[in-house]
Amino acid sequence: MRDEISQFEAAGVQPFGVNPAAIPSHQKYAEKFRFNFPLLSDPERSVADAYGALKPDGKGVIRSVVLIGRDGTVLFAERGAPKTARILGSLTG
Repeated sequence: MRDEISQFEAAGVQPFGVNPAAIPSHQKYAEKFRFNFPLLSDPERSVADAYGALKPDGKGVIRSVVLIGRDGTVLFAERGAPKTARILGSLTG
């Protein structure tokens, strides 16, 4: 996502990363990998659970991509790391 940020911006999409780590570790991680999008902390794993990204053990998180429209509708959801074209293609049907 970091390297394709201009494609997301051109499509009017604001990417976020979400994981259960604490905010101080996020700052170091974001700096290390030069993230150009917000990284949000989900220590209770409630976001991961709500979007089906929680592993059966209730602790681990499965890497997933969810694209949510301005009206709250889920436009795209897929586990793993789908290609940018596939994600943004969901905007055009």
